Amino acid sequence: MKFLTHTSIAFILLLFASTSYSARIKDIASIQGVRSNQLVGYGLVVGLPGTGEKSSKFTEQAFSTMLRNFGVNIPIGEKLKIKNVAPVAVTAELKAFAKRGQKIDITVSAIGEAKSLRGGELLQTFLKGVDGKIYAIAQGSVVVGGLGAEGADGSKVMINTPTVGRIANGAMVEKEVISPFSQGDTITFNLYESDFTTAKRMADTINNLVGANTATMLDATSVQVLAPRNISQRVSYLSTLENLEFEPARGAAKVIVNSRTGTIVIGQDVKLLPTAITHGGISVTISENKTVDQPNAFAGGKTQVTNNSTITITNEDSRMFTFDTGVSLNDLVRAVNEVGLAPGDLMAILEALKQAGALQGELIII
Repeated sequence: MKFLTHTSIAFILLLFASTSYSARIKDIASIQGVRSNQLVGYGLVVGLPGTGEKSSKFTEQAFSTMLRNFGVNIPIGEKLKIKNVAPVAVTAELKAFAKRGQKIDITVSAIGEAKSLRGGELLQTFLKGVDGKIYAIAQGSVVVGGLGAEGADGSKVMINTPTVGRIANGAMVEKEVISPFSQGDTITFNLYESDFTTAKRMADTINNLVGANTATMLDATSVQVLAPRNISQRVSYLSTLENLEFEPARGAAKVIVNSRTGTIVIGQDVKLLPTAITHGGISVTISENKTVDQPNAFAGGKTQVTNNSTITITNEDSRMFTFDTGVSLNDLVRAVNEVGLAPGDLMAILEALKQAGALQGELIII
């Protein structure tokens, strides 16, 4: 009954999805060239309460280099105690149009044997882009949401991940990324989900507002639109375009099956050809019981072991249902509810329908 409830809920949600709806251009497409950039850096977190790195060469090298930058020279061969220090990887996302002096959030992750970053302070760390240039500088107190504790006998308790932390506004932008947004006579919208019909409808919507031949479809993903060169006018123009609403095309008919969790999602356009399905089966159970035959004391016989086999045949309740041409999602889910299939049984039926060529749609098993 639990599965039936889930199936009914999924069916209700899909019924809502089958109704037409309008979407803004900004919700289904991005502007080509307007994108974020990933930054990464290597740094040290200090001030840890003994939960830092054990002895490691690269941590000692980084720690020694930091001290030399402050004029402190470590004698050659000196063994450093760095249990209050942890080497970390620092990552951040530099948003489009981020300006110098603005601050961005960063994530700090231990890359050695540190047990926890709680209470630590990230020292000044340079964050570089894929081109190797420095775009931001990070520093600040690490906030860790995880907790870890270890007993003397080796027992451990861990909540979340104490070796990963965040620093809100932990990095300051030092270099801007040049955007092609203000260049050329056009801007290009890229759909998140490629579809020829959606691209055509988007182009038609823009042309109906601005004028014929303003928007041109390049392929199933991209729509190119003429735009003014003046940057102020272009921003205002884009603000108008991205808030235009139109009805995107309905996606292709798909059935997605997650074999690990038993989740089955059936698209609204999935249909079946004339089909008859029976569900149920016969289970055979064989049990072996051994008995001992003991002859009389003066009979001169031998003790024998006899095998007694018991065969039990259970015929499960088998049901059959048929589908006519072009059965809709409504009929399919109703039949599933009436039969009372488990997720595993429904997966097997869907696979058999696809192999028989009776399922009109793509079957995706993940």
